[in-house]
Amino acid sequence: MRAVAVVTAAGSAERFGGKKLLTPIDGEPLLDHTIDALLDGGVAEVIVVVGRDARVELERDVNAMLDPRVRAVENPDPSRGMFSSIQEGVAQAQGDAILVMPGDMPFVSPDTVRAVIAAYERKPAIVSPRYRGKRGHPVALPAALRDEIRAAASRATLHDVIHAHEEMRMDVDVDDPGVIRDVDRQEDLGG
Repeated sequence: MRAVAVVTAAGSAERFGGKKLLTPIDGEPLLDHTIDALLDGGVAEVIVVVGRDARVELERDVNAMLDPRVRAVENPDPSRGMFSSIQEGVAQAQGDAILVMPGDMPFVSPDTVRAVIAAYERKPAIVSPRYRGKRGHPVALPAALRDEIRAAASRATLHDVIHAHEEMRMDVDVDDPGVIRDVDRQEDLGG
């Protein structure tokens, strides 16, 4: 089974004060941690959806972007919101399962990624990791939903698509607070 991840990295990071994905965590850019967790967790390819403005900087400064299993795809108009980046990435994803994860989630464990992929392998479904009753990322989606995601209105959200398929939902309980911990502001980096 081939799992492909779509990482949304085209946002402006205004609440953070800009350049969020390049902020160092343990000496490595935040985005490196997100991508490494996916690769270490068993994803065959990571598609990083970037904005045109930040592409050069991310490709230069994020070491994981040099990995042959990682490629950048441009969102021509990131102002349309995160779902537009998901749509751009999903359009490029060739795999059995598509894992979606925001770029600003550097605390997800590779074990969690493995657990989500393993659950999907046992029963192809919309698989979400769940920490203490709260669903998080990465979310695995069947490739069969690719066309529906691509065709959805730009004002739609991934939640709308998932909600239309409640019968396909499956949660995997994990002991990983990283699945619900994104970085929106500087203080979110603290322990």
